[in-house]
Amino acid sequence: MLRISKLLAATFAIGSLTIGAATAESVLRSADTHPDGYPTVEAVKYMGELLKQRTNGRYSVEVYHSAQLGEEKDTIEQTQTGVIDLNRVSMGPFNGIVPETQVPSLPYMFRSVDQMRHVMDGPIGDEILKAFEAHDLVGLAFYDSGARSFYNTKKDITSIADLKGMKFRVIQSDVFVDMVNALGANATPMAYGEVYSALETGVIDGAENNWPSFESAKHYEVAKHYTIDQHQIVPEVLVMSKASWEKLAPEDQAIVRQAAKDSVVKMRELWDAQEKKSRDIVEKAGVKISEIDKQPLIDAMKPVYDKYLSTPELKDLAARIQATK
Repeated sequence: MLRISKLLAATFAIGSLTIGAATAESVLRSADTHPDGYPTVEAVKYMGELLKQRTNGRYSVEVYHSAQLGEEKDTIEQTQTGVIDLNRVSMGPFNGIVPETQVPSLPYMFRSVDQMRHVMDGPIGDEILKAFEAHDLVGLAFYDSGARSFYNTKKDITSIADLKGMKFRVIQSDVFVDMVNALGANATPMAYGEVYSALETGVIDGAENNWPSFESAKHYEVAKHYTIDQHQIVPEVLVMSKASWEKLAPEDQAIVRQAAKDSVVKMRELWDAQEKKSRDIVEKAGVKISEIDKQPLIDAMKPVYDKYLSTPELKDLAARIQATK
């Protein structure tokens, strides 16, 4: 009943615009949990500008940022049903829906951000995007989410032993839960919007994320210890409702897909600048930054890989990713 209420609320909140006949401007509704000005939000806005230009004003995009339409789990369901047209979502919440997304979500799957970009921009990325179609979604493009690391309210973490027994918030994904538990810590799945108060009140000891999210969500105000372990370099994905997609003429589908791909360049420009800016902000605010020997953490991931690379196809996908320069 709660989810139905959310669907109805979102429908009324964003009005009755549809993307049917393009006799006038049709507005594609896009969701994002991040605040206005965040690189993913601005990239989807840029996609909308390209779309409006390339369709002579027939289509545009309106971005509902700051989780106006709900947290990511809720917006995925709304996108699958066609209530939302476009959605920028972290890879993790898709792990239980699209099995192929589990592979790039695995800890230490990518060696660097540059390698991740090369993989996801190529045929492997297209293969993963194609997999969304079996789940009432159309994968359009991959954005960056930087390298995720742990931060906490308690202490500097300089070894795997320091993680033991600590309670860390993770996104609602079994991969993330198993990763944290394999390190000897305790994983607590939690909606992104609840993390600040949970850190402040001691419900959790810490969380894990990239520099811009750590800074923009103000988590650095209460979590003063950040450890650069870069356990995940997980892409984010821009998807479209299959129901909305099928209302588009083939030539407009091609325009939407290209505009999404072109927005990736803009997103990365904004991301690289924001990452540097965010790190500067938190350092100036007194956050203590620690380095850690990654190898013991990598070694601890063997049971996680064994669990999620459970088919020959997923093992092959992982091998091809890791073999890509």
